[in-house]
Amino acid sequence: MVNKTTLILEGGAMRGLYSAGVLDVFMKNNINVDVIYGVSAGALFGLNYKSRQIGRALRYNLKYAHEKNYMGLYSLFTTGDIMNREFCFNKLVYELDKLDFETYRSNPVDFYTVVTNLQTGKPEYIKIDDAQKDMEYFRASGSMPFVSKPVEIDGKLYLDGAMSDAVPFKKVLETNCEKIIVVLTRPTGYRKKKSYLPYRLVYGNYPNLVETAKNYYKEYNETMDLIEKYESENKIIVLRPSELIKIKRVEKNTKKLQSMYDLGVSDCTQKLDKIKEYTQ
Repeated sequence: MVNKTTLILEGGAMRGLYSAGVLDVFMKNNINVDVIYGVSAGALFGLNYKSRQIGRALRYNLKYAHEKNYMGLYSLFTTGDIMNREFCFNKLVYELDKLDFETYRSNPVDFYTVVTNLQTGKPEYIKIDDAQKDMEYFRASGSMPFVSKPVEIDGKLYLDGAMSDAVPFKKVLETNCEKIIVVLTRPTGYRKKKSYLPYRLVYGNYPNLVETAKNYYKEYNETMDLIEKYESENKIIVLRPSELIKIKRVEKNTKKLQSMYDLGVSDCTQKLDKIKEYTQ
C-alpha cells in the first residue's frame, strides 16, 4: 500500500505552537494527510489534528501559561517533571480542555509518536491508534532531558524523541510514501552546534544514550541538509518560521505564544495554494 502524504512535525517545546498554527490552517481548509510523525511538542500539539480540534493547542497554552501546576519550575521542584503529569495528562485532557478521544480513534490518519529508548539510545516510532490508552507515549515524547524523569512503559524507559530523531525525515524516506510535508520550528538555515550539556554525568548508566546525545547535532544537521536538498528539487513541501521569534522552551509570555502561533497561520496561508495542489 502506498501512503499518499506523510506529515512530519518537529518539536521544540513552545516553538511547537508554530506547528499548531499550521495544523489549524490545514483543518480549516480540509488539507488531509495519511500519516503523521510527531516528535515531542510536534506530537503533543499534533494529536489535535487527528482529534480534529481546531484552536485547542493555542487555547489551553494561553489560558494556563501562568498556572503553576501546568509546567515550569514549580512543577519541576515538586514533581521532578517540568511538565506536570497530573495536570497535563489527566486534568487537562479529561476536564479542563477535553481531548476528543473518540474522534482521534475514528480518524484513519496513522499517527506515530517518536520516543527515545534510554537503554538503546535509539528512536522508537510508536503507532498510536488510541490516544487514551497510550497517552504515556505522548508524555514520553515530550519529556525533555535533565528536567523530566524517564517515563517507564512496558518495562522500558523513554525520554524526549528529539534526543534521537528530532525530524524523522530519513525514517519517512524508508517508507512507501508519495509525498512529504515537513513542518520545522526553526527558520531557514538553522543548524545545531555541539552540545556540552552533562549527559554523561546525569545519564552515565545509559552509555548508548550518552553516545546518541554526543552525536545528535551532526545527525540533525545532516537531516536539515537532506531536507533542503529535497526542497530545492521540489520533491517535498517544507513549512518553517519565516522570521525568528525568540521564545523560551517554557514560555510564559502569552503575546509571544500568540505570535508563534500566528506566524504558523500566516506562513501556511501564504503557501496554501501550493499545499492544496501538492496534496491532491
